[in-house]
Amino acid sequence: MNLVGIVAEYNPFHAGHRRHILETRRALGECAVVAVMSGNFVQRGDCAIADKWSRAAAALEGGADLVLELPTVWACASAEAFAYGAVAILKEAGVQALSFGSESGDAGSLERAAQALDSGAYRQALRTYLDRGLPFARCRHLALQELLGEEGAQCLSRPNDNLGVEYLRAAKRLGFAPWVVAVPRVGAGHDGGDHPDYPSASYLREQIYQGKLPLDNPARLGYNERGALSRLRGLEGAELEALPDCGEGLANRLYRACRQAVRLEELYELAKTKRYAHARIRRAALWACLGLRASDRPEYPPYLRVLGANQTGIGVLRKLDTALPVITKPAHGRGIPLLELESKCTDFYNLCRRTPLPCGTEWSTSPVILPGAPGDDLEGSQTP
Repeated sequence: MNLVGIVAEYNPFHAGHRRHILETRRALGECAVVAVMSGNFVQRGDCAIADKWSRAAAALEGGADLVLELPTVWACASAEAFAYGAVAILKEAGVQALSFGSESGDAGSLERAAQALDSGAYRQALRTYLDRGLPFARCRHLALQELLGEEGAQCLSRPNDNLGVEYLRAAKRLGFAPWVVAVPRVGAGHDGGDHPDYPSASYLREQIYQGKLPLDNPARLGYNERGALSRLRGLEGAELEALPDCGEGLANRLYRACRQAVRLEELYELAKTKRYAHARIRRAALWACLGLRASDRPEYPPYLRVLGANQTGIGVLRKLDTALPVITKPAHGRGIPLLELESKCTDFYNLCRRTPLPCGTEWSTSPVILPGAPGDDLEGSQTP
């Protein structure tokens, strides 16, 4: 059976995600779907609205067979780092295909963009624009435009296509050549609004926060705003400089903003400039709140962490051929430095719930196993 990998946040899982899985199966025929999903924190620099086990359960009910965790150090990172961590995990899981949502649905154009972004000509053009002091995203677009024309560079301005390009670049860096399925996105766009069939995740999150859609004990960084600001105010300049992507004076701006702001949104606005995008500021602030440093992100994922599986997914686990430990039970993760850090992140996440929870859920919560799986557990799958 073919294995297809999907990179996701499922924040929250919705009809568009279900459609993506169905279209992937339609394109590939009989296959098992392996999703690598962000844990309790997401790329925009905030908490996932539901914890990782709840979202894994929703993904399994929506058509995925196996859900693996993308650790926070990659999940809350730039598009390039996010993609690299996720694709590395999928490679270790043995997938032969990679499927992602795409505004264009044109895998060929995304591959051409990926190749151009890794060329010497692109790097030379990029440096020319950066020297003019323009924002990085604008420089990147202009440099790619020189190589591929405006039409070829448009993928960078479309969020899903941009991530798709980064997945392809990551695969090349990893010596991995999966078959690519670019599923055309329908419904509301990224960070869009309502839609009768496929509303955006951002719209659904806002409906949940307003109490218009049910979700048990949602999370957001703003629910723990004073706790977050307290952590940020206690940091010294050297600690901020140790955060990822905090060069070019950003650490100094964050230091000043942390001491002036009385709200998180105010902090982001005080630190933001044309050079520092809002998302970059949010991620840096979250890393600071979590006590993480750039050096905490390994060069390569050190394990595969199972968040959930159905019968097919358990079969995939039992056939895995990887040198990495496969964490199928909480106790298996004890002593692994990155998982110990993940536990601390989860403890902070529990303070960001609408109703705060105690510490320790990282070690007390088992993977979600859909009823009907053989033995309803993961005994016999690969473990350390």
